[in-house]
Amino acid sequence: MSAMLLLFAKAPKLLPLPGSPQHLVNNNGVPWTIVFALTLITLLPAILLSMTPMVRLLVVFHFLRQALGTQTAPSNQVLMGLGLMMTWFLMQPVLTAVDRQAVEPFRQGQISGMEAIQRGVDPPKQFMLKYAREKDLALFTSAAAMERPKELADLPMRIIVPAYMLSELKAGFVIGAVLFLPFLLVDMVVASITTSIGMFQLPPVVVSTPLKILLFVMVDGWNLLAGSLLRSF
Repeated sequence: MSAMLLLFAKAPKLLPLPGSPQHLVNNNGVPWTIVFALTLITLLPAILLSMTPMVRLLVVFHFLRQALGTQTAPSNQVLMGLGLMMTWFLMQPVLTAVDRQAVEPFRQGQISGMEAIQRGVDPPKQFMLKYAREKDLALFTSAAAMERPKELADLPMRIIVPAYMLSELKAGFVIGAVLFLPFLLVDMVVASITTSIGMFQLPPVVVSTPLKILLFVMVDGWNLLAGSLLRSF
């Protein structure tokens, strides 16, 4: 009996099986970090569209292309790239705040991962609350059957994010409608002129499209549009 006990004492310890409680306790969390990172990368396009100014920018760019009458110029890739770079420019203060409050302390081991997530949510939340309309916030608060909080910062992200997207869509449509008016005026003038002189076989869009592009280039439209979009934030 003593020989058997001595044999077990000298035997090497076996590693815990994957999935066992001991394995979960001794795990350093690296696989879960990888899973979380891959999930975050998968959701990154949705986060860009729902928590940044990219929604407003893309809506305005779409209205501009429709107003000019050009179907594929600029291409979707060009507009997406311009919108992404302008979004990066506009979100730079928010990203800096997230890095200062959450990423850097977590990298130095001062806070845990969950606390870093909680700290990192605050700057985007404040940014979205700045541009979300109270009407849209009240809509989702009522739909969620929640009591109205004392401060807007107490609202959860599941209410702030869709309310912010609705507000951005409205702002994008308002800017697009204003942007559409001068080009619509050019279309109406060209259509009335071609109709009055009896040019029924020539579609007005064939004449108005070059005129609209020339007008947009002469007033340096891209600079004016980018400046107006940046000043709207």
